[in-house]
Amino acid sequence: MGGGIGSRFWPSSRESMPKQFLDFFGTGRSLLQQTFDRFNQLIPTENIFIATNENYADLVKQQLPQISDNQILLEPTRRNTAPCVAYAAYRIYAINPNANIVVTPSDHLIMLENKFLENIQSGLDFVKANPALLTIGIKPTRPETGYGYIQSAEPNSEGVQKVKAFTEKPNYELAKVFFESGEFYWNSGIFIWNVKTILNAFREHLPDIAVRFDQKMDKFNTDQEKAFINAEYPMCQNISIDYGVMEKANNVYFITATFGWSDLGTWGALYDISDKNETNNATLKCHALYYESKDNMVTLPEGKLAVIQGLEDFIVAESDNVLLICKKSEEQRIKQFVADADLQFGENYI
Repeated sequence: MGGGIGSRFWPSSRESMPKQFLDFFGTGRSLLQQTFDRFNQLIPTENIFIATNENYADLVKQQLPQISDNQILLEPTRRNTAPCVAYAAYRIYAINPNANIVVTPSDHLIMLENKFLENIQSGLDFVKANPALLTIGIKPTRPETGYGYIQSAEPNSEGVQKVKAFTEKPNYELAKVFFESGEFYWNSGIFIWNVKTILNAFREHLPDIAVRFDQKMDKFNTDQEKAFINAEYPMCQNISIDYGVMEKANNVYFITATFGWSDLGTWGALYDISDKNETNNATLKCHALYYESKDNMVTLPEGKLAVIQGLEDFIVAESDNVLLICKKSEEQRIKQFVADADLQFGENYI
């Protein structure tokens, strides 16, 4: 899934170049390319599909020239993750009605790729033998309010576990309870299932989406697909796969991750995994001098120097025509900053 705007990473992430197409760490590969490279070790190139907004078709082709146009599923409008997952599942079903599928965001950071691939293979083996909706849970390392949580029905169990409940992003007090209980895991947003299992789940829990696609199943993977999707996709309910299916289904399981994981959803998440100096300042791409400053995240275009004096717990990010200076503890306001910049100064700044 690579169609988001990534507005929480503004100003680096823009509508014209969202974060999944950016190389945050100077590796020479964007987050999308790294995700492709990771899965390509397990899944043949021809079996990898990129679902993205139609505005990003050229960016996907530029960054992943090894995939065909037929492997890029273009969404005519943004409708959250449930319609996106449905579109991909129906297309895959038209190609192989027995396929097992991994659904993943394109902007995650994985530290231990070998462990990651072992977990994914275990998940694929499980859903091949069981009509289950499987996700990957991450053992929390702190009371995090930026992630959704999975509650285990079998605390302290090993291997695949039954899910008792999904909980959306909690406040800090509730996150602390979750963290201390040992029953809750972060919801990674990575899902594994057989194509028939997920289509049946859509028919049961999101029938308004399923009925649109079921009546046109013969259009998928044909020359008529694009016209059908352009007409029907905007009419789909705007809802996440978590809300629409996973929270309602009774055949949901999870496997505990054994790999290093970060959902690069915010500047704070990027700060957490970045190298830091002796006063916990993280510097990306640029050079920086720090005076009486600690716990900051600074990123400017390559070759620039930042001189920071008297700042604590701030984000300093410059990209193109925007400089952001924001308290790290209040980065949830960045979406509002983007909306205000658009309203007052126009789309050239977003």
